[in-house]
Amino acid sequence: MQAVDTIIHARWIIPVEPENTTYEYHSLVIKQGKILDILSTEKCQKKYQAAVEHDLKSHALIPGLINTHTHAAMSLMRGIADDLPLMEWLSEHIWPTEGKFVDYQFVKDGTTLAIAEMLRCGTTTFNDMYFFPDAAAKAAQEAGIRACLGLIIIDFPSAWAKDSDDYLHKGLQLHEQYRNHPLITTAFAPHAPYTVSDDPLKKIQSYAEKLDIPIHMHLHETQDEVQQALDKDGIRPIARMEQLGLLSPLLIAVHMTQLEDDDYKLLKRYGVNIVHCPESNLKLASGFCPTGQLSINKINVALGTDGAASNNDLDMLSEMRSAALLAKVVAKDASAIPAHSALSMATINGAKALGLNHLTGSLKKDKMADITAINLDTIETQPVFEAISSIVYSTNREQVTDVWVQGKHLLNNRKLTTIDEKQIRKNAKQWGEKLSSD
Repeated sequence: MQAVDTIIHARWIIPVEPENTTYEYHSLVIKQGKILDILSTEKCQKKYQAAVEHDLKSHALIPGLINTHTHAAMSLMRGIADDLPLMEWLSEHIWPTEGKFVDYQFVKDGTTLAIAEMLRCGTTTFNDMYFFPDAAAKAAQEAGIRACLGLIIIDFPSAWAKDSDDYLHKGLQLHEQYRNHPLITTAFAPHAPYTVSDDPLKKIQSYAEKLDIPIHMHLHETQDEVQQALDKDGIRPIARMEQLGLLSPLLIAVHMTQLEDDDYKLLKRYGVNIVHCPESNLKLASGFCPTGQLSINKINVALGTDGAASNNDLDMLSEMRSAALLAKVVAKDASAIPAHSALSMATINGAKALGLNHLTGSLKKDKMADITAINLDTIETQPVFEAISSIVYSTNREQVTDVWVQGKHLLNNRKLTTIDEKQIRKNAKQWGEKLSSD
């Protein structure tokens, strides 16, 4: 018998590739952080012998969820300014709070809090956009989660950088520092068309092509954003991005709630990736991303939570359900974005957008063992007629019992193995007291 590191026996394995496929009574074999094999449990018991074996008879294994857009450190601002429109929320509450409190330690503590929540929700990869990405990188390294760190660029000064050139310089330094890291990658992260001018966007486009890393940007988030661009530039933001050369497969366009017929043609022609953040868009009344129409046009759509300050959680299971349900009502078609498509949006589509689909996003031989185990033997998910449907429409995050990243067991029977839960709760309460006393 072949010696391996870990074997997970499961009631169901949902690989995502091939799409809409479920293996019953199968086992997943891990060696040196990678998936070595997926085969029937009966055959596995005859072929492999593991140092560690898990018998998850009532569980489904899925690829680790990928949160393709968040501002992790903003978990420390969860609930600080609820029930307000986007620009009022940003300009009168969030930006002033950031100006007073955001520093290296704020981002380190906030990102660690966010990572703990994400792991407990089954997320194994997150794509971040925030100040002090070096602090976020440190938090991700310590936790052992996979992360794409946004090299934030914005026209106005912050505690992180004084101007767009300074943001770009520091971002390039961080990219070089993590260029060969097994879990940390980078993406340029210009905040939005209304906060980044043409010259830095041109530089970003040039560097992104040279370094072959994504550009992660809010785009067409609200009707007001589009109207202000029309008043200022005479063209919609997406047209400005085309003029600047930013429309390409490297672009990850976040929100995209305001689309016209010609926009679909542009997105398809240039291979742009979209990130849908349904619950944040609902909470801020930003609009609806037309995912059904994007799917018809074969445009890659991934899922994100946005930050916990505008959501107010980082629960990708909940985002899947919201995305599937919203797609149906927006398209007026109950078959729009079926359960298996929503699961793809939360896994392989995010991996494709981040350029990580060779490593993660599906359960396949030779991919990294980024895995989430979900217990379906609960009142809320019984009986199980179809496992994917149960996960998307019925499961809650408390049913996520175990998470592995690159074969390392980061959540073991609901317990975090690399993060001190008591300490992060203490840190979060201290920051809460500090922010509320201002």
